[in-house]
Amino acid sequence: MDGRDKEGPSRQNGGMDLPRPLPARVVPPPLPRLIAARLPVFYGWVVLACLCCAGFARQGPAVATLSIFVEPLTREFGWSRTALSGAVSLGGVLAAISAPLIGPLLDRRGSRLVLCAAVLVNGIALLLLSATGSLLHFYLLFCLARMNWAGPFDLGIYGALSNWFVRRRTFATSIATLAQQAGLVAMPLLAQFAILQQGWRAGWLAIGAATLLIGFVPAWLLLVRRPEDLGLSPDGRQEAGDRSAADERLLAAEPAFSRREALHTPAFWLVLLYTALVFPVQAGVSLHQAPYLIERGLSPTIAATVVSMFSLMSAVGSIACGMMPRRFPIRYGLALAGASIALGTGAMLGIHSAVLAYLAGGLFGFGIGAVLTLVPIAWADYFGRAHFGAIRGIALSAQVFAQAAGPLLSGVLRDWTGSYALSLECFFVLALASIAAALMARQPRLAGTLA
Repeated sequence: MDGRDKEGPSRQNGGMDLPRPLPARVVPPPLPRLIAARLPVFYGWVVLACLCCAGFARQGPAVATLSIFVEPLTREFGWSRTALSGAVSLGGVLAAISAPLIGPLLDRRGSRLVLCAAVLVNGIALLLLSATGSLLHFYLLFCLARMNWAGPFDLGIYGALSNWFVRRRTFATSIATLAQQAGLVAMPLLAQFAILQQGWRAGWLAIGAATLLIGFVPAWLLLVRRPEDLGLSPDGRQEAGDRSAADERLLAAEPAFSRREALHTPAFWLVLLYTALVFPVQAGVSLHQAPYLIERGLSPTIAATVVSMFSLMSAVGSIACGMMPRRFPIRYGLALAGASIALGTGAMLGIHSAVLAYLAGGLFGFGIGAVLTLVPIAWADYFGRAHFGAIRGIALSAQVFAQAAGPLLSGVLRDWTGSYALSLECFFVLALASIAAALMARQPRLAGTLA
């Protein structure tokens, strides 16, 4: 059933499984036109490699990376944790405002230009953060980078994946998410190494240079909006006359909701609720985990390695999702991810040794890796790829608002109580509630269609 519940695929046009047409083709860049027909493999794998590079480069302004800078910035400038958290939150608000505008543009023009601009702007902003001398300077640059991280990068990466892969969507998405988790492992360690050698300013220079070197060129030269723009089909299936009966059924079963139609389904609002519950936990814990571990008596180096353990287990969670059978309802995977996050968050409340810190970070990271992989797949599986950008753009606004709220809540409660315990308790309750929301989010149908 291609990863859907037993409710079955949406049927249209009097019960006939006929997909709606995609938007008109866009002329791809010259290099893909030259090499696509000569490649011995599906060009979608080239697109996936480009998206992996962009995903790795995305992680410069991630909260896990910023957490490495919290202690030195606080020590040098005397800024509160709330002030630093506010930069993450404001960047998220800006992304939430821009995402619904970017989504329809991506449906029409594709991911190449947006991703290249996001990489270029982020690399320059991160380099300039090395010259930070005031909180305003920090906010201007980090909020810009964070806005790109939360909006254009997310829409561009997962929009391209959803267009190029249907049957292999879980596998391709897990690989792209794995590349992002590799960035989350590497960027904090790169920053910590540079900070130990030359101070926090060298840390910003290191991750800014890494962003530009890895992310820009592949996306600019090789990204293409949809396989149809090169005369191909998703997953490398043959053109209409040469497709197998199984591939024809798979294409016919693919939903094609418009944004208006998606907004009228319970599934849209339940997946949105799941997003609003789980992403404050993801961002709030990620940003403050290093200073929290230091407060619990662990050394800064151990705290940095726990952050990397969290990122490593996020990669494991992503790989596990890539191996999940497509017939397994995705709502069950979302529920299991919420349970892992809840267990990890609860375990953090009792940390008093490095071993427990690694265990809690591992559980939490596994759940986050699963969430980051499964949520974009859920939107594509439930509502199709024709209007993925427009639908996901609305949902992404809720996601980044949730991600903005988490670090701010954690910082405010820590400054108020002098401890992270209350914020962790709140996040634990939110993670538990996300399990129920996921289990209720069943496969949607277009109004008036037959089952």
